[in-house]
Amino acid sequence: MQRRALVVDDDASVCEFIRGVLGATGVEVLTLTNSAEAVAYLEREKFAVALFDLRMPSPDGAELTRISRGPGINQMTPIILVSDDQNLSAVSEGFSAGASFFLYKPIDKSRLLHLIGATQGAIEQEKRRFRRVGLRSRVQLGFEHQEWEGETVDISLNGMLVAGPGSVPAGTTVRVNLHLAPDMKPIVGLGSVARVLGANQMGIQLNQLTMAESGRLQDFLLPLILQDGQRELHAGVP
Repeated sequence: MQRRALVVDDDASVCEFIRGVLGATGVEVLTLTNSAEAVAYLEREKFAVALFDLRMPSPDGAELTRISRGPGINQMTPIILVSDDQNLSAVSEGFSAGASFFLYKPIDKSRLLHLIGATQGAIEQEKRRFRRVGLRSRVQLGFEHQEWEGETVDISLNGMLVAGPGSVPAGTTVRVNLHLAPDMKPIVGLGSVARVLGANQMGIQLNQLTMAESGRLQDFLLPLILQDGQRELHAGVP
């Protein structure tokens, strides 16, 4: 899958410069000069890396970083803040918001490429987090005073695709009971319906599990994820 970057800067020339540099390395780049538009993209699309101008009309780069670091699919995305303000207070503001790196204007091409390279470890970690494992397991969802029971189609560390009788509206918070193995206590917690696919399939985001339950899910899935990664490597799949 091609990596995709989000670049938000109210200076169109900066956006185009970054697009050119990253595009030459095989990264697909979405550029926005209106920072307000970025919020919707951050809510619905997972990015490999994001670059935000620190000083923009609201929301500025620090605000977009805080939004990214809240609950959602870009919570762990590497974020590079771009700024012509080299004061320590600006750096402190950016890192407090959750930025991964700082890049100063005028942008140096080699420095930009170096920072993108530095995000690769985080990107590979995120690939594992979102890698789907085909697995049929019983799952129960509760919402309001209703119960729904079906099975998983595939599972990742961040969510699952489930199939069963009917569907629940997108955005609904659901109680999750996920039965991964007969000898294992079910994973329990809260999730949300991220999308509805047809009449009987739903994508469930597992973004509200406790740390303990997330750890149990990771312990179960990580060996399967690594096995899939090794199979792809030996098969020559990028």
